[in-house]
Amino acid sequence: MDMFNKVTAFLQQALETREPSINLLDSFVDHWKAITNYYIETTDESRPVKQTDIPWRLRQILDILVFEETQQGEETGPCMEYLLQHKILETLCTLGKAQYPPGMSQQVMLFFSKVLSQIQKPVLHLINVYRPVQKLIHLCGLPDSKTETEESQFLFVVCTRVKKDPYVLNYILEITKDSQKRCSSTSDEAVEEGCSGASSPERAPSSSAASSCSARSGAHPSSSPQTATGIIPVLMHLGKSQKSRVVLRSMESLLLLVSLPQEDTGHLLAEETPLCHLLAQRLTELYCLIPSSLDPADIHSFSGAQWRDQFTQDSTEENQSFPGSENVHRFFCFLDYCSELTKEAPRVLGVKMARAIHLQWLKGVIQPHLLQMSEVGILVHTALLSCSVRHIRSPALLEELVQFLLGSDTHCEQRQDTHTHILRYHLIEHCNHISDEISITTLRLFEELLQKPSKSILTNLVLRNLEKRSYRLPGSGVTDERHGVESDVLEESEELEEDPFFTDMYEDSGFGGQEPLLSLPSVRERRNPSEHTQVADIVNSFLCLVPQEAKTSHLVQGAGYDTYVHDAHKLLKECIALSRDWNWPDSAKTTETNPATDFYEGHFLQILFDRIARILEQPYELNLQVTSVLSKLAVLPHPHLHEYLLDPYISLSPGARSLFSTIVRVIGDLMQRVQHIHNVTDKLMMIRRQLMGLEEETMVDHVTLLKGVIVLEEFCKELAAIAFVKLPIEEQ
Repeated sequence: MDMFNKVTAFLQQALETREPSINLLDSFVDHWKAITNYYIETTDESRPVKQTDIPWRLRQILDILVFEETQQGEETGPCMEYLLQHKILETLCTLGKAQYPPGMSQQVMLFFSKVLSQIQKPVLHLINVYRPVQKLIHLCGLPDSKTETEESQFLFVVCTRVKKDPYVLNYILEITKDSQKRCSSTSDEAVEEGCSGASSPERAPSSSAASSCSARSGAHPSSSPQTATGIIPVLMHLGKSQKSRVVLRSMESLLLLVSLPQEDTGHLLAEETPLCHLLAQRLTELYCLIPSSLDPADIHSFSGAQWRDQFTQDSTEENQSFPGSENVHRFFCFLDYCSELTKEAPRVLGVKMARAIHLQWLKGVIQPHLLQMSEVGILVHTALLSCSVRHIRSPALLEELVQFLLGSDTHCEQRQDTHTHILRYHLIEHCNHISDEISITTLRLFEELLQKPSKSILTNLVLRNLEKRSYRLPGSGVTDERHGVESDVLEESEELEEDPFFTDMYEDSGFGGQEPLLSLPSVRERRNPSEHTQVADIVNSFLCLVPQEAKTSHLVQGAGYDTYVHDAHKLLKECIALSRDWNWPDSAKTTETNPATDFYEGHFLQILFDRIARILEQPYELNLQVTSVLSKLAVLPHPHLHEYLLDPYISLSPGARSLFSTIVRVIGDLMQRVQHIHNVTDKLMMIRRQLMGLEEETMVDHVTLLKGVIVLEEFCKELAAIAFVKLPIEEQ
């Protein structure tokens, strides 16, 4: 009896396990035949698909496939076999293309999306799956499409599967010999287009600059999904949709493809698709939509954007603060997106994308605007470029930006070199432009550059000219500058002590304790100084440069030396972190005792020193920007830069000037001028209170001069603080 029961239970179990399989396939076939029968039996061709049972039948088919996979394990079930053998996906794709019944393409998109997302086994490598997927991709991005939402979701699912199984990328991209030729010619045309736009740009009139946008952003044959088929052009097309959800899905899909880590997939996307060209083209289009009538102040006040910000309502509302802000926000969101793409892509692809952006956007559009004659145009586009520098986070894109702005020359500069890199020369000259606004805006651009993680920026602008330390008097050794003050410098110091302009540089100057100095030894003690004594000399040299009657910062709360030390500490930490991997030397390079060579500080420092020399005649805002740039340079932890900008005791070679010597000349001029101003301290305090917003602005004589004095005092204190914090910690 027990044996009989066991046999009965066994047979029952076998029937129960086999019966569902038979029922599933029958049910699957029934649902599919019901769909095909609809096309045989129906007579109403205008009836929308949602009014039929086709959507329900498709859902049942999907549910059966998903359930079957959970039951079958690793083996392919009979329902999936039936779907593949009978080319059901191919048939559905044809029905969707025919839009019969009306709305069928939407249902097909949804079905494909759910099959690819819910079926766990790899299927995209199967010919009866990837061919209909290819055909369905061709149906996406068509003009006046009503199914953009479903298209973007379908493409996102496809890209998600590719991210999971990168080897199927070849099937999705449909790489053929014809497409290879087309993409190759696209890249060549982009290069020619960019280079031709950069030829003889210094002669480009403003009308040419103004028309460059329309010329560069015009539709390229490969920019339309109808002439360049494939998932990349379709995604770029959907990225221009008016529906934010569609744009987001398209951008996320492209990011999934680009971030595939394999170098061979990166090479595939770089060389055999129009991705790089289309991306640069879209960036250029968005840039050219920005109105040229923007106020540069609005651009500088733009807080920045991340590409996902455009899909959040709060962020969009926050940026609607000035005319044209919507266009500005959209451009910088897309620039941030390009930066992320080039950062996440394999190197071969990231470099190719960055190069395309360089040629089409930077050289093709921005360069003609920067070199035009119109001051208004120069101002707006320099401000936009400055903001763009702030947004670029990708190393590959930053490298191309530096090549565009500065070039790659590492040899010492020659005076009046106007031809090696035309744009670099003109940009530095713009820091000394007759228009104060252009000068300020261009200085802001360079300040942004100095804060980027690129060693080549500092090498190109400054360090290559200081490499040989030829600013020093030939034969002057390390000891006279770093470890003591020998006889020639001591004599000079003693002369300064007797100079009426510098009587307040030492203890008996009558400083009166209003501004505490570091303890400063006597001349005799300086013959055998310690490291701390040297820094005290340097710090106090800067603190005491401005004559006592012209000092007012000690009368203002929160403007003491300690505040500057705190800010300098913070800035130094940032610079150390920035330059950690640049392999800068810890100490100054030992120079050979060669005959004196003509020292040239380079175009950039020349302009900055010229500006400092005119600090008493320049607008307050311009002076602030010049000193801000120089402070950024002074705090950088390079020994040559530190020596040249912060050491007052170096013996300069004939004709050379340093930052300290330039300021000394300004102080001499200042002393002569303030002697003719009555109640100079009271007037300086009045202007300080006005600048701090504590008093309403009133007419004050010599206001430009007095504001220059205030900036000069603050700058000297800032340099003193920087010199102090660059001490080794144990010496402070």
